[in-house]
Amino acid sequence: MPEDKSEERKGSLGRAISELLAPVAGFGVTFSNMFRPAVTEQYPFVKTPTAPRYHGRHQLNRYPDGLEKCIGCELCAWACPADAIFVEGGDNTPDGQYSPGERYGRVYQINYLRCIFCGLCIEACPTRALTMSNDFELAGPTREGLIFTKEDLLAPLKEGMLAAPHPMVEGTVDDDYYRGDVEGPSAEQVAWVERERPQDPTLEAAREAAR
Repeated sequence: MPEDKSEERKGSLGRAISELLAPVAGFGVTFSNMFRPAVTEQYPFVKTPTAPRYHGRHQLNRYPDGLEKCIGCELCAWACPADAIFVEGGDNTPDGQYSPGERYGRVYQINYLRCIFCGLCIEACPTRALTMSNDFELAGPTREGLIFTKEDLLAPLKEGMLAAPHPMVEGTVDDDYYRGDVEGPSAEQVAWVERERPQDPTLEAAREAAR
């Protein structure tokens, strides 16, 4: 019994010493950082590059011929845990072909007041239509301005792309687009746009790409 009491006293003494030195250990961290040089970000005058896989503003992508990748399936909206995405699909028609296949995203909105930038919408997208850019400057003066529409999210047309709507490349099906077999606009697509929208500003570059 005396030995048990001795061990108990030693344990109590050790705990008391540990509790006494705990603040000293905390101050040790404080003092060690007091003498390190300060790191001040000079934002917005000097902008530090983001990580390559940074989750920033979303972007709706296009195929090389200019058709949109979004097929209006709404899987991104279903996957969003913050209910920040609203999609309304529409039917493609011979005079209004915006994406390969039967459907396209007629309405697309992302509410950046709700978005938590988790990237689950990107994982859910079956056509890689939706990706995330490195753009993080999303502040604005109004709440309405932080609800981005399809026009805000669509990727700009690259050189040689033909603005939609226009038919798919002749002789292809939607699977050819998904596999990456379409590499640019065709002469038939250019001719269709020349007939329907002769003043389209993307025609000249598309003619060169279709040769």
